[in-house]
Amino acid sequence: MTVIVVSGTGTEIGKTVVTAAVAAVATAAGRSVAVLKPAQTGVGPDERGDADEVVRLSGAATSSELGRFPEPLAPGTAARRAGLPPVGPREVAEAARKLAAAHDLVLVEGAGGLLVRLDEGGGTLADAASLLDAPVLVVAPAGLGTLNSTTLTAEALRTRRIEQLGVVVGSWPEAPDLAARCNLADLPVAAGAPLLGAVPEGSGTLAPAAFRAAASGWLAPALGGTWDAEAFSAAEAAPVSVG
Repeated sequence: MTVIVVSGTGTEIGKTVVTAAVAAVATAAGRSVAVLKPAQTGVGPDERGDADEVVRLSGAATSSELGRFPEPLAPGTAARRAGLPPVGPREVAEAARKLAAAHDLVLVEGAGGLLVRLDEGGGTLADAASLLDAPVLVVAPAGLGTLNSTTLTAEALRTRRIEQLGVVVGSWPEAPDLAARCNLADLPVAAGAPLLGAVPEGSGTLAPAAFRAAASGWLAPALGGTWDAEAFSAAEAAPVSVG
């Protein structure tokens, strides 16, 4: 795979940190990695955007941002309110292809969910993935409510005949509740795709060297890591011994 599209089932669920983990593992394996953020919202002109943060944590070779809009809104809405041209799916696909010509792997990190509008024509990240014929890695939260949003995302991908690589839990809690533990078994069923990792909460606050050293243990072999879904699920489901 030369291009992977990373989409969340919603916003603020760990998508950037998962993208950084995938980039770190690929970079450690000797692959040149480019990170493409089609539309960055809610960030000022002098602030570090998501693509830059991925490079900082992972050591990836290149970051690219196609549009930046100040208000924390859906890209199409944020562009309209700022009076700036939006970034549509064709621009995303063209930029990804250019990066793929010079890099071994391009990670396209979306904004929010798969069907968030990028422009006034209703273009979405799913449309960009279709144009690229690229698989989508879905990032989901751990807890209650994630099964519905994961199922809806999977249905949208199947309807559009877009390959889903699998699901990664974007922020696995230090003390998971019953719903989170049960979701380890239920998420792959809801997605119709394998569970490919679980990134511990707070991982984005690690120093880059520590982040890169740990990333392989958060991701399954399909993403270049060593994480084992069956072993992880068994360990998290085990009762806690007292005394």
